Amino acid sequence: MKRWTNSRGLTVLVAVCGLAISFLAAAQAHDHTRGGSRIAFNGSRAYQYAQDIVDCGPRWIGSPGHVCAENFLKKQFAKDNLEEDTFTANTPAGAMTMHNFIVKFPGKKPGIIVLASHYETNYPLRDIHYVGANDGASTSGLLIEMASVLRGRLLDGDSVWLVFFDGEEAIQQWSSADSLYGSRHLAAKWDRDGTLKRIQAFLLVDMIGDKDLDIARDQNSTPWLLDLVDQAAKQEGDSSYFFATTNAIEDDHLPFVQRGVPCADLIDYDYGPHSFMLPDGYHHTAQDTMDKISAHSLTVVGQTVLETIHLLNQK
Repeated sequence: MKRWTNSRGLTVLVAVCGLAISFLAAAQAHDHTRGGSRIAFNGSRAYQYAQDIVDCGPRWIGSPGHVCAENFLKKQFAKDNLEEDTFTANTPAGAMTMHNFIVKFPGKKPGIIVLASHYETNYPLRDIHYVGANDGASTSGLLIEMASVLRGRLLDGDSVWLVFFDGEEAIQQWSSADSLYGSRHLAAKWDRDGTLKRIQAFLLVDMIGDKDLDIARDQNSTPWLLDLVDQAAKQEGDSSYFFATTNAIEDDHLPFVQRGVPCADLIDYDYGPHSFMLPDGYHHTAQDTMDKISAHSLTVVGQTVLETIHLLNQK
C-alpha cells in the first residue's frame, strides 16, 4: 500500500472530438511531430504487455507468478542492455530474494533520466488472487512499450534507464522499514557507486492505467519537475488528466528524493468507486483487473512522459 494524504480540487473533464482521428486511433498511437521526427507511444501495445503480466497471476515475492513476470521481463529485453540487480532483503517474513531490473538506452549526453515502476503484487493479499492490473502491471507494460520508442539508436539527449523495482509493497504492514525494498536498495547502491550524481530526473509511474485517469500533484515530489510534466501534458493536449488534486505519496521515489535526486511520482491513487465494502476503491482488492484499465490512459501518460524527456533534454 502507498501511504497518502489527499486534498481534492475540482476535476475538469474535457472531451476532444476530431473528424480525422477516432478515439480508438488516439488510444493506439498518440502521435506528435517535432523537427520532422515522428514520436509515438502505442498505448494498445502497453495494454497488451500489461495483460501478459497479469496472465502470470499473482506476483507476490517467491510465487510462481513472480518468477513468470521476471522471465517475461528478461525475454522482452533479451537483446537490450539489461542488468539484473539481485539482493536479499530482511522482511517480517524472513529473508527474501528480490530482483530489480534495469534497462539502459544510451544517449549522447552524460546524464541519466530514470523511468521507473514496480512489477510485483502485494504479499499479504497472496490468498485472494490479487493480480494488480493497475498496481504493477499497467506501469510495467508502459515501460516495456517505452523501450520500443527508445531502442535501436543513440538517443540525442541523456541516456534513459528503465527500472522495474521489486519489493515496493509491504510484506506485513506499511512502514519505512517494511516497504520500498527494491528502491531503497538501488538508491543506496547508486549512491555508493556515484550513479546518483548523473541522474538528471527520476520519473516514477504507478497506478496510471485507470480508465478514469486523474493524476494528482504529489507534494513529496520535486516542484520544478512536476511543473515540467505539467507543461508536457499541456503541450500534448492532455492537461485535464493531470494535477487537478494534490496529495503526498510515499512511493518508490522517496529513497531518491531523500538523496537529493529530482523526482516526480505520477500516480492516480483515486482508483474506482469508494464504498463501505471498498473504502479504497479497487486498490489492493481482487477487483484490480484488466477491465478497469485502458489503452487510452496508458497512451496519455506514455506520451506525456516522452514529451517530459524531450523538455528535460532542452534544459
